[in-house]
Amino acid sequence: MFHAAKDALASRAAQVWANKLIARYGRVQDLKIDSRRKTVEVSCLLDGEPTPITIRIENYVVETERDKKFLRATAFSCTRPWLQKFLTDFGHRQRIELPPLAAAAL
Repeated sequence: MFHAAKDALASRAAQVWANKLIARYGRVQDLKIDSRRKTVEVSCLLDGEPTPITIRIENYVVETERDKKFLRATAFSCTRPWLQKFLTDFGHRQRIELPPLAAAAL
């Protein structure tokens, strides 16, 4: 039960943070973190897209470098074939720097 409450709180905070990151491209409608399974599901409505896109990070790792934490996704699924291919080819190479509270929640 503690994990579910922690994940729900982290998901809401992450959604606000993610909306700031992608504001130029669209908005995040929903974001769900499952820290026990190491998954994240994001539904976003991107500019020019008629319907929301759902991206699921099937697995992630949190990496530490000096005093910073980074999220690296290692497996993806997506509702758009072109984006699925892009994420499969390039997504695992990218890291996202996490704010300190986000790192603690993951």
